[in-house]
Amino acid sequence: MRINKYLAAAGVASRRECDNLIADGKVKINGKTAGLGVEVGESDSVTVNGLPVALKKNEYYILNKPKGYICSVSDDKGRKTVLDLMPNNVGRIYPVGRLDYDSEGLLVLTTDGELAQHLTHPSNAVPKTYLVKIEGTLTENDLNPIRSGIEIDGYLTKKCKAHIVETNKSYTKVHITLTEGKNREIRKMFAAIGKNVSLLKRIKIGELNLRGLDRGEYRKLTKQEIAYLMSI
Repeated sequence: MRINKYLAAAGVASRRECDNLIADGKVKINGKTAGLGVEVGESDSVTVNGLPVALKKNEYYILNKPKGYICSVSDDKGRKTVLDLMPNNVGRIYPVGRLDYDSEGLLVLTTDGELAQHLTHPSNAVPKTYLVKIEGTLTENDLNPIRSGIEIDGYLTKKCKAHIVETNKSYTKVHITLTEGKNREIRKMFAAIGKNVSLLKRIKIGELNLRGLDRGEYRKLTKQEIAYLMSI
């Protein structure tokens, strides 16, 4: 593992900040000053400013995010972040992907950058399913443009799955499964067919769901769930 990745994984700082520490000669491997880009193994002794550094076990959580929280580690506007819902001793944990301020539902938080990359990189096409509540009535035919791909913000969305799960005169509920996740994409897709979204909730990543978690609650992922997320 490269030394900057090792230091970041150990919770020292971001990779860029770790590069600065290395360039300043503050990092040593087995007593020798480390250079940028060098590799470090499990048996190596690493210090920063003379203090020993060791890899920590990665943490993996699932959170049922409520509305009114942003998916960030901090906010310059003073808004609540999803980390405010987590225990104080989780370390440098990050939300994987985003749910906007007004959206809710399933969110994975982890210290594992490899898993985060796997779940969010477009080439992996990890399916994410949402419950969408639309103001007014909607038919299955109305969903065809969304299913086949619809132009928003100058680009064509990918094909997706969508079907109605409940409808009456005042609202319609839809399940929609996407393999991409651009900013506010679902809201924009429904706006493009003249419909306003009143509720947006992520209910599944692959087959991982929120069963047993109320709004604002979290739990650790099991080893089986972590392995599953890496495999989809």
